[in-house]
Amino acid sequence: MKEEIQKWFKNFQERLCQSLEECDGIAKFQEDVWDRPGGGGGAARVIQNGAVFEKGGVNFSAVEGVLHERAAKALLMPDPHFFATGVSVVIHPENPHVPITHMNVRYFEAGNGEAWFGGGIDLTPIYVYEDQGKFFHQQLKDTCDRFQASYYPEFKQWADDYFYIPHREETRGIGGIFFDRLTPKENISLEDRFAFVQAVADTFAPTYTQIVNFNRDKPYSPQEKEWQLIRRGRYAEFNLVNDRGTKFGLETNGRTESILMSLPPLASWHYSHAPAVGTPEAKSLACFTKGIDWVNLHTAHG
Repeated sequence: MKEEIQKWFKNFQERLCQSLEECDGIAKFQEDVWDRPGGGGGAARVIQNGAVFEKGGVNFSAVEGVLHERAAKALLMPDPHFFATGVSVVIHPENPHVPITHMNVRYFEAGNGEAWFGGGIDLTPIYVYEDQGKFFHQQLKDTCDRFQASYYPEFKQWADDYFYIPHREETRGIGGIFFDRLTPKENISLEDRFAFVQAVADTFAPTYTQIVNFNRDKPYSPQEKEWQLIRRGRYAEFNLVNDRGTKFGLETNGRTESILMSLPPLASWHYSHAPAVGTPEAKSLACFTKGIDWVNLHTAHG
């Protein structure tokens, strides 16, 4: 299936870039096509200094070759030959009231014939608006529920656990869904898994752009901008220290510029910083924890 999957992912990159350009209204994506020395390549698309998006990337890749022994061991692969394709997205808005977002969909095929999908969508607000958190998670749940009732609770928990910064004891944002190594099993074929991944991908643009439009015109102060830079610092910490995708890309001689596209253009680190009790910053920080039932938030948390 790899040719069909690769073709769909490339088309998805095209469609997503169009949606994000329309949402921004000014900036356009610039494309940088690259080749991987070990086999394959990709196209990095970057948007910068727009009406909404300060920096963002929508990257497509389709690479193949032989994994380094350490990487093959980490992926539990008896055969180091591989093929991998996918689309990865990170958006850093200018306005601190517009959340950072990340999504990716990917397909991996090992030399011994094993194949699986992975991916997910998560949201990293600087300022948390509970109704928007509920909307975001409801959209993801609706997509998951079209396929398996178990998907949303399982993948939501997986996102809570994955997008966690242990050295800060906080989550990167309000989570979303995350899944990996979705292989065929029982009555679920690889084609079924692919249909689910396609649906997740197509959920991203309408959901995120609606959240952007909720917030894009809100005024903000220098203090709110500084809080954004501090939270961007947390984002960078996770991506450099904890993110498996970053590590995999660097260990497999991926394109460094594309891999580190996820980092914000500006970020801040303040020594022993803690927001004052009762401030919007403190209230948002309290939401960066595991286990919040966003779909039923008003029922569960009043």
